[in-house]
Amino acid sequence: MLNISELRSAYGESEVLHGLDLNVAPGEIVAIMGRNGMGKTTLMKTLMGIVPAKSGQVAVEGAKVTDMKPYQRVANGIAYVPQGRMIFSSMTVQENVETGLTSTGEKSVPEDIYELFPVLLEMKNRRGGNLSGGQQQQLAIARALASKPKVLLLDEPTEGIQPSIIREMARTLRRIRDEKGLSIIVSEQVLSFALDVADRVVVIENGAFVHDSPREGIDEAKVSKFLSV
Repeated sequence: MLNISELRSAYGESEVLHGLDLNVAPGEIVAIMGRNGMGKTTLMKTLMGIVPAKSGQVAVEGAKVTDMKPYQRVANGIAYVPQGRMIFSSMTVQENVETGLTSTGEKSVPEDIYELFPVLLEMKNRRGGNLSGGQQQQLAIARALASKPKVLLLDEPTEGIQPSIIREMARTLRRIRDEKGLSIIVSEQVLSFALDVADRVVVIENGAFVHDSPREGIDEAKVSKFLSV
């Protein structure tokens, strides 16, 4: 579903991603783990086209998107939930989700999105800025799903969210994968969440992948060592 080959990315002269290779299968959830500053967010932004790739390829279902602008990538099936959620705080919940419809041509929010996030239906006329952190994260995911993606990218979704909501989020993401059949890549520092949600855990360190393991039989101590400062 998503193929990354020899992907390099830089800020000016400083290369941040050093020739990454990754294949994500249809319906697979992959957690990209690493400490702050190791390249997780840069990878997400490069996949989305916000940071241009220096070289290498990104393809969705075999179609190359490497040279596309972000809005073209959305039309080709990539959706992005940025770190910090970036919802429109002065717009209502419904208006926020509707911004995700621009690439589909649909006029109203599909009902199944509100079925996944019942709290958003209750609050659809409330301003986004008045929601809690966990509710805003649900809103950001709902907005991304409105574009009917094939691949969903989530950058540090558990940041600033209480543990009970984190467990609920893991269940919801698995349900989204099961019901919609999309692939999910989530960047994360919380190992318990990654093990809850992902089929595979990949560790990034200094812009290179240094560990790749299926969740079953993962060496938690080894992964924890990569994550500890």
